[in-house]
Amino acid sequence: MIKDWLDYALDATQRGILFWDTLRQRGNAFLEHTQAGKPALLKFATETILDAREFEAPANYALLRILPEDGVAEEPGRRPFVIVDPRAGHGPGIGGFKPDSEVGFALRHGHPVYFVTFFPEPMPGQTLLTVAEAEARFLEEIRARHRQAPAPAVIGNCQAGWAIMGLAALRPELPGPLLLAGSPLSYWGGQRGLNPMRYAGGNLGGSWMAHLASDLGNGRFDGAALVENFEALSPGETKFGKYYNLLDKADTEAARFLEFERWWGGYFLMNKQEIVPIVEELFVGNKLARGEIVGRDGTTRLDLRKVQAPIVVLCSWGDNITPPQQALGWVREIYASEAEITAQGQTIIYCVHPTVGHLGIFVSAKVAEKEHAEFIGLVDLIELLPPGLYEMVVSDRHAELPGDAFVEGRYASRFERRSLEQLDALIGPRESEAAFETVRRVSEINAGLYDQFVSPVVRAMASEPMAAAMRALHPLRAQRWAFSDRNPWMQPFAALAPLVRENRRACAPDNPFRLLERRAAAAVEAAMDRAGAARDRLSEAQFEAVYTAPALRAAVGLAGAVPPPPPGADPLRVALAAHEAERLRARAAQGTPAEGIVRLLLLLLDDSGVVDERSWRALRALNTELPPERQMSHEAFRRTVREQALLIHTDRDCALAGLEALLPTPEDLAVARRVVLQAADAVGVDLRRPEQQARFPTLAAAAPESGPPRPAHPKP
Repeated sequence: MIKDWLDYALDATQRGILFWDTLRQRGNAFLEHTQAGKPALLKFATETILDAREFEAPANYALLRILPEDGVAEEPGRRPFVIVDPRAGHGPGIGGFKPDSEVGFALRHGHPVYFVTFFPEPMPGQTLLTVAEAEARFLEEIRARHRQAPAPAVIGNCQAGWAIMGLAALRPELPGPLLLAGSPLSYWGGQRGLNPMRYAGGNLGGSWMAHLASDLGNGRFDGAALVENFEALSPGETKFGKYYNLLDKADTEAARFLEFERWWGGYFLMNKQEIVPIVEELFVGNKLARGEIVGRDGTTRLDLRKVQAPIVVLCSWGDNITPPQQALGWVREIYASEAEITAQGQTIIYCVHPTVGHLGIFVSAKVAEKEHAEFIGLVDLIELLPPGLYEMVVSDRHAELPGDAFVEGRYASRFERRSLEQLDALIGPRESEAAFETVRRVSEINAGLYDQFVSPVVRAMASEPMAAAMRALHPLRAQRWAFSDRNPWMQPFAALAPLVRENRRACAPDNPFRLLERRAAAAVEAAMDRAGAARDRLSEAQFEAVYTAPALRAAVGLAGAVPPPPPGADPLRVALAAHEAERLRARAAQGTPAEGIVRLLLLLLDDSGVVDERSWRALRALNTELPPERQMSHEAFRRTVREQALLIHTDRDCALAGLEALLPTPEDLAVARRVVLQAADAVGVDLRRPEQQARFPTLAAAAPESGPPRPAHPKP
């Protein structure tokens, strides 16, 4: 036992020295990164294309082009990708933080890749609209550089998701498919007992605190306050667990710890004109999905129904910052039925991860390799999907998978049609959201009182030196610079750490004192998490007691108020869709054989409700085998798919009846049969069976192919 104690004491002392030396390195890295201007922490070389600080209406944003790595070449004509990181307290770089990232996988697929970065200090007078205008300029520049390529796909991480959705609504002609990764769009959503952050605004009395913090900051809001809120959600991990993990694995954990902390400790600022609208119109007001955000002209409304590009929502049940209810609830706030989504012409896809946390959605190498890589690899298919609501299901590839030759990478994806009832079942009841309308009214009252009576006094007292001192002394900053080389008490650890590494003597893994230490650490972390959970329950109870009270609802004018119905599809778009459907019905028996083949494939989809990547890759391979006059470009194929899908949605019988006229010759029928059978074979559907051919008499009319079914094409 004495030997065990001596071994443990030496091991613990050495680990302690390495631990404190790592914190010293973190402090030095924090200071170096700050002095360097906090550049984007990307693992890739870049060049600056546009700097919005030089625009007529300046913003602290810039457009970077990611330079391809050695051995990786951009393929001519490929769709560009644009990665936009969140400006939510931290700095940019999380989308290209490591080789296996959004940036890395887009490069490996041969796409030109751009990155929207930002700088620590906002420009004077900068607003959210200024930022949107700058990002629109960026997309215009990218489109001008890649005129022969499809529209750029845009990935928005976390808060950048609602920003690119707003841009796509204001300028729908600019972006291609959108991926919203962990992005909140419906801010009142959540489940009782699971999502405590949504109660913070109400329990603080609304948005007036954002006004106060900005006034104390001399007109600028410190992003460290947002990061502190994130850390408060998991006190056991952020206040104790990650530090004990560093101590426990002092020999191996330092590099990973320092890499992450370099990004986590980069705190950026916002103007008051930015943070106040974010809090008032989004997090407290929930105005984005409702179309209640008005432009500077006072008449233009930001309407998400105007987004023309396909929208892919990636969220997770393990995300306690942006749960699926906040990522997907906006669909239910806008539409009353999936028929309205189709009439509006929108394609909405969601993919729900079972466990990964908020940061893991755009940091985890496993998520990047699976969900992000599948989006990047299938972006052209996503753009071709008919309007509607889909779930993206990503499964492991296996040798017995039908059409395995048409699967690229480790995973196979399919897109399954979903109804709004299925979406409701996924995100759960929304009755608890009614109380947030009361919060909204209370917030407006409190913010008005603050602006009228308190803000002038605070602004008169505030100054830039005072604001700078408050930022420097913020606990998240102080815990970094206080343990840097600026602190003379840290110098012994700098001298001792190399000696410890050279003479390291770890105790045995089963040392009883080492095991006791780990059990004690686990108990401390669990106790802190229990305290956090108790705090969250109290916060929820307080919120419900205050904001569901009939007296308060009556006091703010909400007695007897009912939630507004979803606006549904834009009546103009519905009328245009009806007119277009009549035009297509009138010419259902007119068109090319290529349109007939697309219609057949869409009829298959209409019956099964599933689009599989294997059938699409099979079709893409077969397209190259068609006679040149029958091959379709990507844009022509996209336009044809949209038209034929609308016809089938409007009048399926008419679409079926017109097929024979689109395939008038035996040669046309033979080509159509071969293409459709090949696509069906790729997903394991045997259309040669009598019951299947009864559903598609046009296929049955073609002479059966002799011999066994053709083998799948090699991977294109």
